[in-house]
Amino acid sequence: MIGLQLKRNILAAAVSLFDDGQLKGLKALFRQGTAEGVYGSCGSYGLPVLDLSLRTSAVVLEKTGLGRQALLTVLFDPMVEAGKLDPESCGLFDSDTVRLMENLKCVRQLRSQHESVLDENFRKLLVSKAGDIRVIICMIAESYVIMKMAGEKAYSVSEDDRLKITRQTKLLFTPMAHRLGLYAIKSELEDMAVKYEHPDVYHDIARQLAQTKASREAYIDSFIGPVREKLEAAGLKFTIKGRTKSISSIWAKMKAQNTSLDHIYDLFAIRVILDVGPDQEKAQCWHVYSIVTDMYQPNLKRLRDWLSIPKSNGYESLHITVNGPEGRWVEVQIRSKRMDDVAERGLAAHWAYKGIRSEGAADVALAGIREILESGSSDSEMSRSFSMDLYQEEIFVFTPTGEVRQLPKGATVLDFAFSIHTRLGLTCVGAKVGGRNVRISHKLESGDTVQILTQAGQTPKQDWLNIAVTSRARMRIRQGLNEIQNKEAQAGRELLERRFRNRKIEMSESELSHLILRMGYKAQTPFFHALVEQEITVDDVLRQYELMTQAPAQTDTHSAEDFSLEQALQSQGQAGQADELVIDAGLTGIQFRMAGCCHPIYGDSVTGFVSINGGISIHRADCRNLKRMQERYPYRIVRARWSGKSGSQYCITLKVVGQDDIGIVSNMTSVINKEPGTLLRSISIESNDGLFQGQLSVLVSDSNQLKSLIRKIQQVKGVKQVNRID
Repeated sequence: MIGLQLKRNILAAAVSLFDDGQLKGLKALFRQGTAEGVYGSCGSYGLPVLDLSLRTSAVVLEKTGLGRQALLTVLFDPMVEAGKLDPESCGLFDSDTVRLMENLKCVRQLRSQHESVLDENFRKLLVSKAGDIRVIICMIAESYVIMKMAGEKAYSVSEDDRLKITRQTKLLFTPMAHRLGLYAIKSELEDMAVKYEHPDVYHDIARQLAQTKASREAYIDSFIGPVREKLEAAGLKFTIKGRTKSISSIWAKMKAQNTSLDHIYDLFAIRVILDVGPDQEKAQCWHVYSIVTDMYQPNLKRLRDWLSIPKSNGYESLHITVNGPEGRWVEVQIRSKRMDDVAERGLAAHWAYKGIRSEGAADVALAGIREILESGSSDSEMSRSFSMDLYQEEIFVFTPTGEVRQLPKGATVLDFAFSIHTRLGLTCVGAKVGGRNVRISHKLESGDTVQILTQAGQTPKQDWLNIAVTSRARMRIRQGLNEIQNKEAQAGRELLERRFRNRKIEMSESELSHLILRMGYKAQTPFFHALVEQEITVDDVLRQYELMTQAPAQTDTHSAEDFSLEQALQSQGQAGQADELVIDAGLTGIQFRMAGCCHPIYGDSVTGFVSINGGISIHRADCRNLKRMQERYPYRIVRARWSGKSGSQYCITLKVVGQDDIGIVSNMTSVINKEPGTLLRSISIESNDGLFQGQLSVLVSDSNQLKSLIRKIQQVKGVKQVNRID
């Protein structure tokens, strides 16, 4: 339909990429594909292969920054896929192009076999090919063209197919375009999604923009004129232009602010693009900044400096919002020609300038894409993960050593911990931000210096998923929760099998499955997890098994097989210490945890108890639960003591009673925050008849620090009593 003009355009562009001999060979190959009917057929959604191939080739050249290899791959992919072309034996393509063609063929063939682009197998293949980011960029370009063609009357794509195309593009390719810095493509994809899914909204906004176009352009001219004069007087080489925001971004603002288009004032932005060498880019950008802010009052809260630290997808620019004529706020974007090219065409343009294929921003973007594709999430979770930071600004946070971490705005201490290392995130209990103790849910801001606090034995919790906002943190938390549940389930299975062996009972897998269903569980993992958590007991299971098999009840017996402490201690070289467990943060070979009933901390007199899963729970020596267990299971008691210095923080709860005076809560929290090495995690206060009673959850390093803290809280005016709660 439009193939002839596009062929001319592609050939015109190819003149600068190939010599005469190569062009002659490529033209002959293209004619061969046409003669064999490859380019005369229809592909996905009934779209002509010729039009789709040529239009995608044009997008690859014009909008992505990719060069000749990507152009050849997209242009001749229909012939490769149809089996009419063997790239390796053809002689027209270099080895890099051949490899790219083969990779794209693999991905495209698998995509054609699956209903959804988010199918697990399709995602796995994308992960395997993500090492060559050009494969993904070519697929983004093709999806962009398909979206374009789906809305054109000439191609007769059905409404259902158009919505299907839109959904899959929104879920996968639009976020990928964003992460790879392909802003021009990403913006148009978002606009087309609004147009297809909400046509009334799209056309209404477009109509209102058209009606106000003349006045808007007049205002832009009145703003740009004086700025241009000042910049020319300063001897700068530049271009300056105004642009209206995309319909999708305007609609997003309308929804976020719950208002109409009439009340959206920042409908346009001014862009200053400097013609300057790399060594003068930053200096001249800041020079322009000083000129503009001398003319118009800036809103310093809206300053965005992506010159000093570029975005994770390579974006560099300086943004400032100023109060222009008539008191209207105007966003001014300041960048060099190189920065503008990267901003429009993404990481591929960045590599073209750098002369390499993988550097910094590219590695970060690829890592983020690969992690999400490997997560095995559902479509909804995939969409959430990919678009988590799609519309959020970035913040820049520092480690204590000065290393910079980029996170989306709204990221928490927990997100920061996982961005450094998974183990640090899984054991995180809080942080020090600017020397002040904060919780894991504390939201970070640009410029914060963050020191993560960890605690031995800390494990991820389900509610952490409500705290973390980055896809990396959420994925690692889910993996951690699954690992814990699976480990506990395995311990439950071993416990049950051991007790059944003691009773000389042999149970088949089919009998076990029937028993689990009989007890109201749909799968083995939650059943064994409940057994470990003592929501059900082994005796309960035995009774149900006996009822199921109508076997006579047998007497419950205890056996030394329930645990093997001596072996564990010997593996630590401690067998000669009278079976005494020495508690150390670096201890390996023995699983131990602090008991939740009495919350022992370093410095407390402690005793160990061998739990049913073979691990050891550490209790305070005066714990009431320990005394009851000692009476029932004396053979499971283990002597224990602390070793070395406290290297962790421990959570304890304090009960506070006092007079309900104004400011007393603030005074107590101030005392805690000023105490070195302590962290207030939560506080709950109830008052009645002039008295208050509350609980404070606090992290401390040892018992001496706890005693000091209790003493200082007791000195707060109005506090009557402070006790540690078991």
